[in-house]
Amino acid sequence: MTIDNCKIINLPKISDPRGNLTAIEGDHHIPFEIKRVFYLYDVPTGADRGAHAHKKLHQFLICLSGSFDVSLDDGTQKKICHLNRPWQGLHIPPMIWAAEINFDPGSICLVLASAHFDEEDYYRDYSVFMQALGQV
Repeated sequence: MTIDNCKIINLPKISDPRGNLTAIEGDHHIPFEIKRVFYLYDVPTGADRGAHAHKKLHQFLICLSGSFDVSLDDGTQKKICHLNRPWQGLHIPPMIWAAEINFDPGSICLVLASAHFDEEDYYRDYSVFMQALGQV
């Protein structure tokens, strides 16, 4: 996988004078079946989250409130994606090192995942991740 496989996806936005609604269906709006949902909130100013890669897991990050950046690294290229719209999300496929950074106060990050939690699926050490990619 490369950074080019990381895509911002626009979700359906149903506008109404009473407020907007966005629904998400796995394997329809996003490219995987949703097996796990979690969210990050009350992230202290200056703190980062993530800073790991997954061996097999796909993730889809949505900024429900506020804004934050996602730092992406495929071992060769790096890029930053800014998330600040609740009808857009970032698909992160396996083998991409990702970190959520630059949280505005009050930001909420919703994460949809393709599998249940499995510690064995994580690369938490960047040098081990680079070895797995054959970059070291």
